Amino acid sequence: MEGQNKLASFETAVLPHLDAAYNLARWLTRNDADAEDVVQEAYLRAFRFFGGFHGEDGRAWLLGIVRNTSYTWMQQNRSAQLNTPLDDEVHDVRSDDMNPEALLLQKADAQTLRHAVEELPLEFREVLVLRELDEMSYKQIAAVADLPLGTVMSRLARARKRLQQILTSHTQTEVLS
Repeated sequence: MEGQNKLASFETAVLPHLDAAYNLARWLTRNDADAEDVVQEAYLRAFRFFGGFHGEDGRAWLLGIVRNTSYTWMQQNRSAQLNTPLDDEVHDVRSDDMNPEALLLQKADAQTLRHAVEELPLEFREVLVLRELDEMSYKQIAAVADLPLGTVMSRLARARKRLQQILTSHTQTEVLS
C-alpha cells in the first residue's frame, strides 16, 4: 500500500509539470527526440529519489532534475558544438485572426528569435528559457540551476544583452542583404 501512496503523491507533485520539463529539455538539447529521452530519464530519477522531496516547489524540484539530466545526457552523447535546429512544425506560433502577410512576418520573427536564443551559450539559454518561457521566479531558477540568486540575475541580464546583440546583428545583416 505504501508504494501506491508514493506513486499517488509523485503523480500529484510532479506529473503536472511534464510540459515544463519537456520545454526545458527541448531548449537545452535542441532536439525533440533527445528531449523526450531526457525527460523520461529525469522522471525515472525523480521517482527514484522522491523520498528526498519534502513538499517544496515540485516544479522547481523536477526542473532541477531535468536540468541535471540534460547536462549529463549531453556530456555522454554529444559535443558542445552540435547544433540541431528546431522543428518549425512543432514550435510554430499560429493565429487565425491575422492575414497571410502578418502570419508570414510573425513566423519570420519567431524563427529569428528562436535561432537567436539557440545561439546563446547554454548557461544563458538556460536561465532565459526558465524566466521568459517557463515564467519562473529568480528564486526558483536559482533552485533549479543550483546557483546563487545573484548569479541568476547577472546571467539573465547578460543573456538578454547578448540576445539583443544577436538580434541586432541579424537585423543589420538582413538590411544589408
